[in-house]
Amino acid sequence: MNKILGLALMVFSAFSCTAQLNPVSWSFSATKVSDKTYDVKMVATMQTNWHLYSQKQPEDAIAIPTAFTFSPNPLFKLDDNIKEIGKMEVMKDPTLGVSANQYSKTVTFVQRIKLKANVKTSFNGNVEYQTCDDKKCLPPKTVNFSVAIK
Repeated sequence: MNKILGLALMVFSAFSCTAQLNPVSWSFSATKVSDKTYDVKMVATMQTNWHLYSQKQPEDAIAIPTAFTFSPNPLFKLDDNIKEIGKMEVMKDPTLGVSANQYSKTVTFVQRIKLKANVKTSFNGNVEYQTCDDKKCLPPKTVNFSVAIK
């Protein structure tokens, strides 16, 4: 009985560790560019051998692209699209016949905003992303964020 209980505990622990695996960490900040204009930076840092997908994927991709959703705020407007800053890698898998645009180590996503007046507010939203290594992909994950705009 003790052996069965011990085995069950080991199996449960293995699943628990896999469920808690989080190879991507995020940081969020805002930098004032000029009067009423800010760059909101959303930085993803990946553990060794893990990668994160670009917002734009090739037609043959099966990867889930990184996607941002921003909460509406009447105090500012978005200025242009989100820019990606990092070394994009184009992965081609000859076995599956698919490709993907991805980043390793780090990537910075930048959204420029323009305030409608000189006010303090916040930039809120979430990012949905998928991360993979050479052997497995984790299910998509969503991270909520809030950045003070001063």
